[in-house]
Amino acid sequence: MKGIILAGGMGTRLNDLTRVTNKHLLSIYDKPMIFYPIIRLRECGITDIMIVIGGQALGHFIQLLGSGKHLGVNLTYRIQDEPDGIAGALRLCKTFVGGEDCCVILGDNIFVDGLDQCVYYWENNDYDAQIQYVTVSDPERYGVAELDSTGKVISLEEKPTCPRSNTIATGIYIYNPNVFDIIKTLKKSGRGEFEITDVNNVFLQKGKLGAAYLSSYWIDAGTIESLAEASEFMRRSHT
Repeated sequence: MKGIILAGGMGTRLNDLTRVTNKHLLSIYDKPMIFYPIIRLRECGITDIMIVIGGQALGHFIQLLGSGKHLGVNLTYRIQDEPDGIAGALRLCKTFVGGEDCCVILGDNIFVDGLDQCVYYWENNDYDAQIQYVTVSDPERYGVAELDSTGKVISLEEKPTCPRSNTIATGIYIYNPNVFDIIKTLKKSGRGEFEITDVNNVFLQKGKLGAAYLSSYWIDAGTIESLAEASEFMRRSHT
């Protein structure tokens, strides 16, 4: 399985912190944010990793991470020329992935463990795509997943005004190579982006979307408040 970390975007929710640097280079307690998804992938034995970034920060990433050898991984970089969504960034990874499965993590998703259990679930079920879900108090901020009593996904909706559940799809996804064929068929949303929820809904309609519970502390560290919360959690977990 290949690893993909999506670390593009403008980080506008973190202004002024991101005025001169990429948000994934900001600190979460004692490590740059980008270290966390790299470490989580490595813990699952996934060491071939592509990082997709905006071109303006390429030099900073290479200076910090280099080849990835000091972190026990092999890093490849790809530039996303325009912020055209998660699926748009994933599309750039087709050649890197080749015929293998891939685990995709949004670089601002901070979690402690549980990815190995999600990968195990993937390996022991016959799906083409898999979301990793948690429950939150503010589901309207995320892609909301409705599950039936057996854990099967019934519906997915991006940032709904009236969420059908408190269950959300985290920014952690697992796909087989069919994902790139689906991305080719997408049209941009009203936000001008290729939406990952649209990708997952295609798999859902085909009956090929699985869902695994992420049994871990998880947070989207893309706001000032959540960045501070993630740092405090990591500080406490180290004491």
